[in-house]
Amino acid sequence: MIRHLKVSNYALIQELEIAFPEGLTIITGETGAGKSILLGALGLIMGERADLKALYDPDRKCIVEATFHIGKYRLQEFFDAHELDYDEECIIRRELLPSGKSRAFVNDTPVNLQVLRTLTQALVDMHQQFDTLDMHEVSFQLRMIDALAGTRHQTDAFRRRYEQWLEKMQTLDQLKARKARSEQEQELIRFQLDELFEARFEPGEQERLEEELRRLEHAEEIKRVLSAAFLALTEQDPSLLGRLTELYHALGQISRYDAGAAALHQRLDSIRIELEDIAGELERQAEQVEFDPERAAAIQERLDTLYRLQQKHRVTTVEELLEVQRRLETQLEGFSDLGSQIEALEAEVQAEQAALHEQAEALSQKRQAVIPEFEGKVMELLHLLAMPHARFQVEVARQPRLGPTGYDEVQFLFSANPGSRLMPIKGVASGGELSRLTLVTKSLVASAIPLPTLIFDEIDTGISGGVALRMGEILRKLSNDHQVIVITHSPQVAAQADAHYFVYKEVQDNRTSTRIRLLDNNARIEAIAAMLSESPPTPAALQNARELLERARRVSE
Repeated sequence: MIRHLKVSNYALIQELEIAFPEGLTIITGETGAGKSILLGALGLIMGERADLKALYDPDRKCIVEATFHIGKYRLQEFFDAHELDYDEECIIRRELLPSGKSRAFVNDTPVNLQVLRTLTQALVDMHQQFDTLDMHEVSFQLRMIDALAGTRHQTDAFRRRYEQWLEKMQTLDQLKARKARSEQEQELIRFQLDELFEARFEPGEQERLEEELRRLEHAEEIKRVLSAAFLALTEQDPSLLGRLTELYHALGQISRYDAGAAALHQRLDSIRIELEDIAGELERQAEQVEFDPERAAAIQERLDTLYRLQQKHRVTTVEELLEVQRRLETQLEGFSDLGSQIEALEAEVQAEQAALHEQAEALSQKRQAVIPEFEGKVMELLHLLAMPHARFQVEVARQPRLGPTGYDEVQFLFSANPGSRLMPIKGVASGGELSRLTLVTKSLVASAIPLPTLIFDEIDTGISGGVALRMGEILRKLSNDHQVIVITHSPQVAAQADAHYFVYKEVQDNRTSTRIRLLDNNARIEAIAAMLSESPPTPAALQNARELLERARRVSE
C-alpha cells in the first residue's frame, strides 16, 4: 500500500505532501483545482512519460516521491533479480530535469522505466476512464475465478509443474534432434574406428618400423662397412688385432722389470679383448644384414597407412592416434547412452503429462463450480449500480492442449443494453461501465486475491442518489481488505471515507497553485453539504451531509 506521496514542482503543484492511511481515502475538491493532477504525479511514479510542460517552475526539477509498504507482495525475488535493496518500506522517486531528462530511483538505486513499470504494476492499480485496465486481460479474469474457487495456490503450483514439464519436453526434443543428427556422425565414427581397429597400431611401433626400414634401405652400405671393419681388425696384413697382440707380448716381456709397463700391459690386454669382441660382433652383424625387398615394401605400406591416418586425424605419433581411437570409442558409447536418455525422458514426460492432465481436470471442475454464483452476484450488483439491463457471463473455453493454467481459457462477456449480444468486455464496455464492472468483480474477490492499492477516478460518473450510495458502500467493503483511493464528485461516496482530503486552488504572487488538506469531521460535513447543494451549503444540505456520514458510520460498524 502507498503510505506517503510528496510532489514538488509538478503542474499546478508547487509543494504538496499527502499521507494515505489504510482503508478508504476519498479525494474531493473544486472543479479544476487539480484532483487529477495527483493521478498524473502518481503516473510518473508508475513509469509514464514525462513532459517538460508539466514543470511548475521551468528552471527547477520536478520530484515525485512515494513511499510504499510492500511486505505482502512477495517482491524479494524481483529486487534480488534487479540488484535492488529490499525493505518492506520502499521509496520510489522520479525526477524530471529542466533539460528534459528523466531519472527514476528505487530505494535510491537508479532504475530504467521498464523496471519501474513492472514494480509499480504490482503496487498500484489505477482506474481511470478509457484507460486499458487489467479487467480486459483474460489472464486476470482467470485469476479472479481461481481466487473465488480457492484454487489460486493450486494454479500457481500447476503452472510451476507445467513449466518444468515444458523444459523436459524441450530437452527431449533437443535430444531427439541430436540423435537424428548423430546418425550420420555415428556412421563416420564407425568408419574411422574400423580403420583404426583394422590397423591395430601399437605404442612405439612407428619408431621401430622407421628404424627397420632405414636399415633395409641401406643394407648394402651397412654390410660393406661392417665387413670392412671386421677385415681391418682381423685379416688385413698386418691386421689391427695382430699388431696389437705383438705390442701386448712385447710389453709383457718388460713388465717384470717396470711397474709402469706392467700397468700398460694390463690396459692393452683389456683393449685387445674388447677389439676381439667387436670383431666378432662386426662379423655377426655383417652376416645378418641382407636386403629384403618384400619386407621393405611391407614396412613402407604399413608406414603409409600410419602417416595417412595421422594426417587425417591431425596427429604426429602412434600414441596420439591411439588416443583418438579411445576418444571415438567414447563418443560412440555416448550415442548409445543418448538412446537410453531419450527412452527414460520420454517415460518421465508421459507420466508428468498424465499427472498434469489429472490436475487440470480437477482445476476445471472447481472453477466451473463457482461461476454460476459469481455471475449472479455480479449482475445483482450491476443492477444496483444503475445498470438494470446489464448481463454478465463467464465463458470457459476448453483448449485442446494443456496450457500454463490447465485446459481452461476464461473470458468475461458483457452486455449493458437490452437486445445486445454478450461480447468480450474489452470491445463493448464503456469507461464508466467498465469501472463499475471492475468495482463489482473486484469487490467480490477482494478477500481472496492480493490486489494492490486500488485507485478509482470518475468511477461515479453519471450516477447519483441511491445508486451512488450503494457504490460508496461497495467501495467501503472493498477497502476492508485493500487500500482504496477514490477521486469522486459524489457526496454519497465521499461519506464513506476513512480519510477525506480536499483539493483546492490558492493564488499567491499572481501564481495559482494546487493545495490539499485533510478534513476533520466538521470540515467533512461542510464539504459533503457543498457537493449536495452549493457553497456555502444550505442548512438542509448540512443536515443531509450529517445523515450520510452517520449512515456510513453505522454501515461500517
